Amino acid sequence: MLEKDTEKYQVISVNRKARHDYHILDTYEAGIVLRGTEVKSIRNRQVSIKESYAHFKGMELYIINMHISPYKFGNRYNLEPKRDRKLLLQNKQLTKLKGQIEQKGFTLIPLRLYFKNGYAKLEIGLAKGK
Repeated sequence: MLEKDTEKYQVISVNRKARHDYHILDTYEAGIVLRGTEVKSIRNRQVSIKESYAHFKGMELYIINMHISPYKFGNRYNLEPKRDRKLLLQNKQLTKLKGQIEQKGFTLIPLRLYFKNGYAKLEIGLAKGK
């Protein structure tokens, strides 16, 4: 567990391949809208961010293709493992990112998934392919 000025971090998943395949120009910390038993699955490290990416739908940012395995004891409350999940960023950051993404060759990829003070956070990077 990492600690920075009373903030507690618990890293769940790291996308090591991202820094190998892309030049990371900027990073952002985004909250994730989770439902049902998804938080319990993430706490059990039943998540993969390796093949996921972020995409705009209108002025909202979503993480696409992030796999969260169904919770073992969740029964009917489990959701689809690869559903699109909304990312929470400030409006100023969203407009800046949307302008940069529209340029050719730029994409948003997840770098790490972690808990910060009990909330699931996703570090996304503005990247350009190598």
